[in-house]
Amino acid sequence: MLSLNIPSYSKPSGYQVSELPKPEISDPKDVVIKVHAASINPIDAKKADGMLKLALKDTFPYKIGYDCAGIVTEIGSDVNKFQVGDKVYTRLPEISREKYIALKPPSLSFEDAASIPLAAMTALQALRKYNGDLAGKTVFVPAGLSGTGLFACQLAKNVFHAGKVITTVSTSKVEKVKELLGEGTVDEIIDYTKSDPRKVIESRSVDFLFDTVGSAMEYLCLMKPQSGCIVSVATMPSGNQLQESSILDLPQNRGIPIALRIGLNAFDCVRKIRAWRYGAEYSYMFLESSGQDLDELRSHVEEHRLRTVVGNTVELSDIEAVRSACQIVYSGKGGLGKVVVKVANS
Repeated sequence: MLSLNIPSYSKPSGYQVSELPKPEISDPKDVVIKVHAASINPIDAKKADGMLKLALKDTFPYKIGYDCAGIVTEIGSDVNKFQVGDKVYTRLPEISREKYIALKPPSLSFEDAASIPLAAMTALQALRKYNGDLAGKTVFVPAGLSGTGLFACQLAKNVFHAGKVITTVSTSKVEKVKELLGEGTVDEIIDYTKSDPRKVIESRSVDFLFDTVGSAMEYLCLMKPQSGCIVSVATMPSGNQLQESSILDLPQNRGIPIALRIGLNAFDCVRKIRAWRYGAEYSYMFLESSGQDLDELRSHVEEHRLRTVVGNTVELSDIEAVRSACQIVYSGKGGLGKVVVKVANS
């Protein structure tokens, strides 16, 4: 099978497309999917560059692009939810099991469906972490047209019924927020190149901050005392979180070094204490892949509460275009929505 991969840790300039062995059923709950499209997330590009190499033992060639949509071609003997020929989408962990997969939204193309899993599931799981009902509350999502931010803004308003959704974008993207996310989805749009959100947003008025850009500590002054909640996916996990996460499930990952674990725990503790001083609760969140969450997201799409935003689609066969698109994801600069790789001849 054709695969986007790397022979060793590398930035996008070193990505290659090559033939790798086709996956085979090894567990009764396994599902084999012929991928029609896959999307690239920042964590994919950064992990490929060795961001977690001190904690994880990756095997090579290392495959890139775990958000995908396609057609089921084989199923294990105990698979009950799917049949060969089903159109599905998923954020795969390292192993393709039935519980991580869902039928794709029928109204979406494979390319649009592939843009959803990691980003939208992350936003959904983060918003659930608020201790209480977000209806009528103020939600701040920096980078509202980023891959994760665009889903968080929509879910906060259209599913969790937040009273006020605030986001930040650059000048060229201000007018695109309503166009891409829908009228009334975002209540306040701040051009971060011209204004400091800390001076625009009322102090101590934010109930929930979804940190997609690593700015959680900068915005502590905005959090509502005693009830403010910050969930970050852009700082770093604690050592204990990393040790217990599903990314360490593979046999070759024996555990993270004790010194690294202690160091990560210390940094996480400092962030929690800083938030506590402002009367807020801070936590880092790992995504947990879930077919049930994908089922829920499918219903939100079909009921017009959730839109996809694909900023760039490239062909797998055009490796230079793939590298260029992935570099934008890696750098976090200049992107709009998700980058999707279309598998040729699918």
